[in-house]
Parts: sequence; C-alpha cells; structure tokens
Amino acid sequence: MSVNITFLGGAGTVTGSKYLVQHDGKSLLVDCGLFQGYKQLRLRNWAPLPVAPDQINAVLLTHAHLDHSGYLPLLAKEGYSRHVYATRGTQDLCRILLPDSGHLQEEDAAFVNRHKLSKHETALPLYTRQDALNAQHLIKAVDYHKTIAPIPGWKATFSAAGHILGASSILLEVAGRRILFSGDLGRPDDLIMSPPDDAPQADTVLIESTYGDRTHPNEDVLTELAPALQRVAKRGGVAVVPVFAVGRAQALLHAIHLLKLKGALPSSLPIFLDSPMAVHTTQLFQDHPGEHRLSRQDTHALTHSATMVNSTDESKALASRHGPMVILSASGMATGGRVLHHLAHYAGDHRNMIVLTGYQAPGTRGATLASGAKTVRIYGRDVEVNAEVVQLESASAHADANQLLAWLRTMPQAPDQVYVVHGEAGPADTLRGRIKRELDWRALVPEQGSTWPT
Repeated sequence: MSVNITFLGGAGTVTGSKYLVQHDGKSLLVDCGLFQGYKQLRLRNWAPLPVAPDQINAVLLTHAHLDHSGYLPLLAKEGYSRHVYATRGTQDLCRILLPDSGHLQEEDAAFVNRHKLSKHETALPLYTRQDALNAQHLIKAVDYHKTIAPIPGWKATFSAAGHILGASSILLEVAGRRILFSGDLGRPDDLIMSPPDDAPQADTVLIESTYGDRTHPNEDVLTELAPALQRVAKRGGVAVVPVFAVGRAQALLHAIHLLKLKGALPSSLPIFLDSPMAVHTTQLFQDHPGEHRLSRQDTHALTHSATMVNSTDESKALASRHGPMVILSASGMATGGRVLHHLAHYAGDHRNMIVLTGYQAPGTRGATLASGAKTVRIYGRDVEVNAEVVQLESASAHADANQLLAWLRTMPQAPDQVYVVHGEAGPADTLRGRIKRELDWRALVPEQGSTWPT
C-alpha cells in the first residue's frame, strides 16, 4: 500500500502546520499547530480534522512554537491519548508555551464576553490552561539522532534544525519510504543558536519557505539595532519591542548586552523583559548548552542583562516610568499578551519607538504596524500610531532562500519529490521555482487539505 501525506496546515500559509501521514490503516501527525493571523485562518482551528483524534496513532513535533504545537491541547481534549514525541528542548518549552496559550485564550474569551463583542451568547476559548496542562503527560522526550518507533514498523529520527531550543528536522521511514520534514530551519549565522545539521537522505522532502523569496541583509542585528535604540534613547523615549518569547527575546537580550559592552548603548539604559514565558525560556538556555553558541558566562549575562518582569502588577508599574527605556514583551506579532498594553500606552507618542523583530504574518497587528498604518486595533479600539516603527531585517530566526537551498544541497542524493510548505503563496512558489531551476528536482506547493503520495 502507498504512503500518503495530507496537508492539514502549513500549506499556502506559515501557520497551522499539520502533516498527516497514512499507511496501511495507520495515521501519524507531524506537527500539531495553531492557525494564526487572518480571521479566516484562525477559524480553521475550530473545524474538525478529517481524521478522528482517537484514530491518530502517534504525533511528532518538530518544535514548540505554537504554529507547530499549539493545537495539541485541543487534540488531547477531543480524544487523542497516545504519545507525542519531541526533543527534550521542545518538551521543556511546551510546558511553558501551551499553558500560556490556554490562559491567553481564556483571557480573550473573557474580554469578548465582558464587552459583549461576540455574536454568540457566550464566547468560549478554543481550549483552557487546564486543557494544556492535561496534555503535558503525552509528550515523550527523545534524543537527537536516536531512532525511535512511534508506530510498530515506522521509524523516526530527529536532527537539529537550529531556529530555537529543541527545534528539529524529522526523518520518517515507513514502508520503504523516507520522508524528511525540515521543520523551521534556523540560520547558519544565527546570533545565538547553533546551525542546522545537514539534511539526511530522503525520498520525499517537506521544506519550509517562510523566507523563500528573499535573502537576509548582510548587516547583522547589532549593526541594525544600535542606531534605532540610540535614537530613541537620545530623545528620552520608550522602545516597545514585541518579541517571540522563545528565541527572539533571548537573541535581542544578548544583542543589547553586546552593544552595551561595546559602548554603543549607555550601560545605564534600562531594559525590561516583560513576559513570564520569556523569562522562563531564558533560564532554559542553561539547561541546553549543546544547542546554542552561548558560553556559560553568556547565559549568566542573559539572565541578568534585564529586569525580569513576572507579575501583572510589575508589568502595569512600567507605565508609570519615564524613558529612556526598552521593554521587550510578547507576543512577537502583537497578537496577544502584555505587549498590547504597552503598545496601547506608548504608540501615540512620537518620541517612542516600536521595534518589530521578525516575520509578521498577514492579518496580525505586527503586519499592520509594519505596513505604516496610522492606527492599530487593540482591545476593541483604534490606537493612534505616532511612534517611530522600525522593522529589523536581520533578526529573523529562519533560514533565508539561499540558506534553504544550501541545506537541501547537503542531501547526499536528489529526492524523488519536494513539497514546499510553511510559506505564503509568493515565497513558496518562488522557492519551488528555484528548486526546479537550480537543483533540477521535482517540487510543488501543495494546497490546504490536499493529499499527495510520497
């Protein structure tokens, strides 16, 4: 019997990654992500999967970002009770990210109900913090490069992908077919993360394409960040920096620390990390020394280079402080979390600055800010944007188009088929074209819900 893949997410969009592999009556899900961004994408989170959760035999996670792991609590709530295999770093991060996701969804539903913004009688969260906690025991840690059997007769091997702690590419072997899932690939020149492992041999490859149509600038994040923070410090303003709590927050903290050491920023410039999730993630770098470039001294500095803000009261107290100061706060695309309060408070003042630190998915507030919009919708009202908006081009944790192709070239031989996933339509098709022209490999961009052979 053939081995088929159904693309349940991460097809035609960068969010909602879910790849259902089926063979001989068995089903395995690689990644279990939430859709984010445009409302029509987010509505997909409420649609039932084409296979009942209790009919899925195993789940593999490439990494912990919510667009790859955030659907897991709902899957478990709806009946999935078997193992979820992930690296130790991903397991550790899911313990932080998934309950926080449930908490935020409960808060959002409560806000909608409080202000009667829902067309329904009562708005409900997709899942709760408790649902996420209930799903934690399903996650089983696996070591890099150690082959496991998620289903009898099926093999899976995780290799390092860079990107964030625990991130992996996964080689799945079933019925004589080798299927390689790139996951989100990090950059070989990342400021803090180690580079991805070379790609193993495979018959079919699913390659991410977030930056499939562009290359990163030659300048590094220090060169790009320094003048922006110098400007806002000089005028006594506040820099609000929406950050991804996992990865980007730590990279920016390390960059600011290095700039202070070099004298490019005043050593007295106050830095605040206002995200309990980011605070906890920062501490995890000490537990996973082999996955990043930071020395023991660097990881110590990372946890002491900013004032760590945990409680809600401490977060609210920041509003009474005067600039200059820098507030790093989640979420990275300004879709939720404490950063919304800071944006609402500081976006209206021309002395202030909003620093966007990476890819902003269409439909998010981050994308609205990046477009130069003069207002942004926060908590049901339009907030004026008079602050300077800066988008860093060099801080991405994703490989660019040239780096994606270079990773593919590390494969010992050409695969039979490449599926280009995890990208908007333009970047995905551009990368598909380059794979065909430059490597002479078969490549296509699958559509949402389509099923293809391996």
